[in-house]
Amino acid sequence: MPEYKLPDVGEGLTEAEIVFWKVAVGDTVAINDVVVEIETAKSLVELPSPYAGIVAALLVAEGETVPVGTPIIAIGEPAEAPTAVSAPAAPAPPVEIDLSNPAATGGGEGESLVGRTKAEGGVTRRPRRVATGAVAAQVQTQAAFMPGAAAPLVEAEDAPAPPPVRAAPSRSVIRALAKPPVRRLARELGVDLTALTPSGPGGIVTRADVEAAVGASGDAAMAAPGGLLPRPADAARGVGSLVGPRDTREPVKGVRKAMAEAMVASAFTAPHVTEWITVDATATVELVERLRSRRELRDLRVTPLLLLARAALVALRRTPILNSTFDAAAGEVVVHGGVNLGIAAATPRGLVVPNVKDADALSLVELAAALGELTETARAGRTPPAAMAGGTFTITNVGVFGVDAGTPIINPGESGILCVGAIRKQPWVVDDEIVVRHVTTLALSFDHRHVDGEAGSRFLADVAALVEDPALAVLF
Repeated sequence: MPEYKLPDVGEGLTEAEIVFWKVAVGDTVAINDVVVEIETAKSLVELPSPYAGIVAALLVAEGETVPVGTPIIAIGEPAEAPTAVSAPAAPAPPVEIDLSNPAATGGGEGESLVGRTKAEGGVTRRPRRVATGAVAAQVQTQAAFMPGAAAPLVEAEDAPAPPPVRAAPSRSVIRALAKPPVRRLARELGVDLTALTPSGPGGIVTRADVEAAVGASGDAAMAAPGGLLPRPADAARGVGSLVGPRDTREPVKGVRKAMAEAMVASAFTAPHVTEWITVDATATVELVERLRSRRELRDLRVTPLLLLARAALVALRRTPILNSTFDAAAGEVVVHGGVNLGIAAATPRGLVVPNVKDADALSLVELAAALGELTETARAGRTPPAAMAGGTFTITNVGVFGVDAGTPIINPGESGILCVGAIRKQPWVVDDEIVVRHVTTLALSFDHRHVDGEAGSRFLADVAALVEDPALAVLF
């Protein structure tokens, strides 16, 4: 029976989290049907099946992180599917099952790793209903596909009566029905899910059930100094006094873990220098309004960031050392021939920096379309790993949060990052008179190992000049 092993969907991937299974035991899948959604260190990716057949077992539970190469699903040939029999031929050993998300739904488009992704977005199956005795029935269902078992595959909606089942396994064998966030909460609070009475549909343990269990033992918890619930591991680290009954923990994994490692590596490898400049952006704001009425740009998102990105691309042409990589191992500086322009995007899963390949070769209309697609895909968590690799220069726009500026950390492998602040109406001196203008602050961080102050200052001054007067681009 073939097992599908977790593949390396991106260069250097070592592990991934199983986010959502799109199939269940007993479903029929074809080659390239999407079977699972995983979270890598860069993005969410949907994996298509390299095999055709019937799902025999889901080998990894939702919410678990496993190394590349780990078997995650077993798919048997259609001929291997069990048929209904009057009684099992022999008792099967207890099988531990994770029924952590029996009612989840999902969708979306993903990158196919085997050929193409089917237009319908993956395998389609009708919803399953869990009737009385659902746990025992599902134990029998999954055990039927395991070696040495010959129990029938039965769905509650297909049979008038429950199928013959073996004695119900103990709680130590069957895991309680609960979604991954609820399991995580229970682990943090030290609650045994199998000891709770579920209140959710189909016997699912809910967050409220876990919180109620904690509340029931609240008197003992509040008897401790400050009413805190330190975990043994917390006490060992001396942080027990920092953990309260309403605190929650979130594991650092996926995008957030990758971001943390990258920022630490960058901050303590490349000596950062940050320069600031405040500029009158009124001409840029006025040009944006005119461009929005152009027929070529009418259906695209035209913002000051678009023109600022264009200004950065022009300035990089005049100061190419900012579009480079310091190769410490080889003792060389690699000056890139094209600009893969990264745009830092804040998403619910963390900060990601997808990039537009060869952005310097695009027209303004093409750049607007590329930036619009890039940000929309990133916010939806659907950026493919290839779009996150190979960046050569990055722009981060903190102005969307109403922030004036910041000191950005260089993306690893790059030599500079430009931070754009909020554009505000402020008093400004023009021809010795104080007038109201649109003003913004730009901040440039660069790698001082090979980018000296003269080069960084020239680049930043060029960007500022183009923001103040976009018409200067014809001279550069």
